[in-house]
Amino acid sequence: MHDLAFVRGNLPLVEEKLSLRGVERSLLRGFSALDAERRSAITEAETLKAQRNALSAEFGRLKREGGDTTPVAARNSALKEKTEQLEALAADADQKLRTLLESLPNLPHDSVPAGDSEQQNVCQKTWGEIPVFDFAAKPHWEIGEQLGILDFERAAKISGARFVLQLGSGARLERALANFMLDLHTREHGYVEVLPPSLVNSQSLFGTGQLPKFAQDLFHCDDKGPYVSGELQESDHWLIPTAEVPVTNIFRGETIDLTNGPISFTAYTPCFRSEAGSHGKDTRGMIRQHQFQKVELVKFTRPEDSYAEHEALTRHAETVLERLGLPYRRMLLCTGDMGFSSAKTYDLEVWLPGQQTYREISSCSNFEAFQARRAEIRFRPAGAKKAEFVHTLNGSGLAIGRTYLAILENYQQADGSVRIPEALLPYMNGETVITRQSFGRAL
Repeated sequence: MHDLAFVRGNLPLVEEKLSLRGVERSLLRGFSALDAERRSAITEAETLKAQRNALSAEFGRLKREGGDTTPVAARNSALKEKTEQLEALAADADQKLRTLLESLPNLPHDSVPAGDSEQQNVCQKTWGEIPVFDFAAKPHWEIGEQLGILDFERAAKISGARFVLQLGSGARLERALANFMLDLHTREHGYVEVLPPSLVNSQSLFGTGQLPKFAQDLFHCDDKGPYVSGELQESDHWLIPTAEVPVTNIFRGETIDLTNGPISFTAYTPCFRSEAGSHGKDTRGMIRQHQFQKVELVKFTRPEDSYAEHEALTRHAETVLERLGLPYRRMLLCTGDMGFSSAKTYDLEVWLPGQQTYREISSCSNFEAFQARRAEIRFRPAGAKKAEFVHTLNGSGLAIGRTYLAILENYQQADGSVRIPEALLPYMNGETVITRQSFGRAL
């Protein structure tokens, strides 16, 4: 969320920055009118309060002297009624201003390229050799089904479309990836592992920017009735779309100590997405699932450190891909392709030989104070009397399902088997190759 005073004092800059993100300038003209209405009402109400104070003094004098207080009392009553009307007007304008500010995306950092779609994203680096096979590379859904480790048909029977059932060595591979990533981030990168709830309330989703604008992308539990836009409850429940939500909200409403540097958390959780608006898109395989697992990286930093920490967090995610030997590229997202809360985002895209394309496997973002202002997370700078908002960052380190499918496609062999990357061997119970497995067939 944006700071009211900053928007008011820098309206041309805010208009220019938000126009790069596709926000209509007329929205901010509406801001100016609402702000002027609010300030006018407050000023007039304060003037009337001063007049009422003077009338109260006059009323007291007349009463002491035995004079007629009726005209003064009538005037005071009229002023009181008018003051209450003005205060209600100011409160209404204030709420409309807050709603408007809540609906506006973050301002892009100066280093973010202008653009209106992924076509304007900028490739900053590539890593790794694109594998060359002496056979026709298969997509992961064919590899997994032929090996008997992925079953989309039975998953659909159990839960519907966009779910997958993992079996045998496939299930072990998923678990191996999670353990490998968590060990890497905690042992080498200095993150503290946390296991948060997978159900959160509306206030938590508001804090990280998913509510109220993106409710259709989430799964809401019906334990407290249907969600009403704008009603941020503490006791309703949503399935988390990412561990970013519960982990960032660990410090919601708190002032934290950053004296010793940033606070860094990593979490392995299930993630749930409704995939609204993606009908007919990536229907094959594990690219767009309603449920998937992810290892998340979250940082709380001082403002002056946040962009250095953004680079560090992105490198931590890249290290996972490099240790697994998966070719990837780093993309700097343009203004039109960034997430709502982000000021700057890098996407890491892994090469998928079975599909002959790069696909996103991690998104690493600096939100600056945008989320912290919504969630009221502050720190107190050394020697300062007043607390300031922290900067929050997060990134996938990595999405397990997409890493899984990238391994199937990049490590496939001519006989249909899949080699295990060396970094995962300690987690695979002696397996070095995944071969055809059978767990019973329908008769």
